[in-house]
Amino acid sequence: MKLRIAGVVGDSIVDGPGLRLTVFTQGCPHRCPGCHNPQTHDFAGGYDAEVEELFEQYRENPLLRGVTLSGGEPFCQPEPLAELARLVHGAGGDVFCYTGYTYEQLLDLDDPAVAALLREVDVLIDGPYLEAQRDLTLLFRGSANQRLLDLPRTRAEGRPVLWAD
Repeated sequence: MKLRIAGVVGDSIVDGPGLRLTVFTQGCPHRCPGCHNPQTHDFAGGYDAEVEELFEQYRENPLLRGVTLSGGEPFCQPEPLAELARLVHGAGGDVFCYTGYTYEQLLDLDDPAVAALLREVDVLIDGPYLEAQRDLTLLFRGSANQRLLDLPRTRAEGRPVLWAD
């Protein structure tokens, strides 16, 4: 299965806890002013990558704690990313995912592919980047409106639950 990506960082320490493989998806409808990755906005940019190749890249480094899905907007390509996340979970890793949507907006999409990706995400960093709320002291996010949601607990409790490592 293919997906469109802007690139991969094989050993990120800023996109979640521990050492991580970060996949930057290509294409974003949000185009937040001040975005950290504006080169990922154009849906025609980037290049195609195979899910299996990305998973092999993950498996090659036994020091990786997990995979982070970033962007662009990962929820524009939910099917291949859900597959990658399933593979990572099967290998014992965790999955973090950035999105410019809120968790509630993703649920409102009522899209089975989006729901499948949400089921595979352990921590969702949600909400658009807002320059007026920029705060570089925040853990794994750039603006104060963004939340770190523990999705397994959120599903179990039926309400958004903040993540704490």
